[in-house]
Amino acid sequence: MRRLMLASLLGLAATARTDRTLPSEWSGPPGSSKPFLTKTPRGELLLSWFEPRPDHRFALRVATTQNGRWSEPVTAVDSDRLFVNWADFPSIVETTRGTWVVHWLEKNAARSYAYDIRLATTKDRGRTWTAPITVNRDGTPTEHGFVSMVPRGDGSVALAWLDGRQMVDSGGAMSVRAAVLRADGRLDGEQVLDSRTCECCQVSLASTAGGLIAAYRDRSADEVRDIAVVREVGGRWTSPRLVANDHWVWKACPVNGPSVSAIGNEVGVAWFTGAGGTPAVKVAFSRDGGATFGAPTRADNGHTMGRVHFQMTGPGRGALVWLETEADGATWMVRTVGPRGPGSAQAVGRASRARDAGFPRTAVVGNDLWIAYVAIAGGPQTTARVQVTRVALGQ
Repeated sequence: MRRLMLASLLGLAATARTDRTLPSEWSGPPGSSKPFLTKTPRGELLLSWFEPRPDHRFALRVATTQNGRWSEPVTAVDSDRLFVNWADFPSIVETTRGTWVVHWLEKNAARSYAYDIRLATTKDRGRTWTAPITVNRDGTPTEHGFVSMVPRGDGSVALAWLDGRQMVDSGGAMSVRAAVLRADGRLDGEQVLDSRTCECCQVSLASTAGGLIAAYRDRSADEVRDIAVVREVGGRWTSPRLVANDHWVWKACPVNGPSVSAIGNEVGVAWFTGAGGTPAVKVAFSRDGGATFGAPTRADNGHTMGRVHFQMTGPGRGALVWLETEADGATWMVRTVGPRGPGSAQAVGRASRARDAGFPRTAVVGNDLWIAYVAIAGGPQTTARVQVTRVALGQ
């Protein structure tokens, strides 16, 4: 497979048209969207995405790699009740016992934003699936989503999500909640991590040497929407703490969540902010499992829309993917960020400025960064589809 060394890539002018992009390793069918990518405990890749079907249906499709080859896709769910949203997408993980766990959103009432988090599992690589269960158990016709899942060593999966049960008839605030899917399929341990948060920015969950860490966009009474983390310490969750004091006052949800990644107690968080009227992507690192963070580094090219995903690649360094606008569109960009600041940037693929560009997802396998994103291809009729690209990280 073709690769490029990220350490040797050239920087790009933020406002120039970028035609040189990285080659795709995998492409979905036209109209595919909302990709999610993760590494399995076996060191393989798991990819999920949506495909449109007739009669307003959507199919959630899944593929995996084995010995460097992509499998034939399987279908996890095919329904006309799926809630399909540009920013809130399904995800899939593999447990340490080889079980695949997939989540999606399903409408629970006739309202525009009334849906539940649904979850199913398979032990035979997608040939058969368990009957779906509902993660949120409140039964309210409100929003539940932006799920992040992390496999744990005992075969269980930790989940964190945004929960709108307090917002019935606009009477309360969005919250962040967490629970655990046990290895035997039981769902328990639900608890509130923060009772007032931004309404529709992704939650990001990672596992450190000391426990879980969740990153999300907080929301103060004064509408400050900076990035906060809560940590699992000794089996208990800490109180929220800001990663950095951007002091971004915004009276609406920016739909632009953070991304947290960890290797041992080395933690990195990337996020978008519009503080001071200047859109920016920032990255901050922690050496103590997220208890404290160093000063953030700005890592975009100057004309960013955010849409970040971040992976730690070593002590105090990681790889960032984000969306940068150009004169006639937008481009997914990738660069390393480390002790010496941001490295050179490379265009991954062309994208639309519209919402349907969605968000990227990445995974690190060995010395390679894999990137899943929605790209557009030019021609008489522009076509959007999911693509997966690989970049060698270098040393």
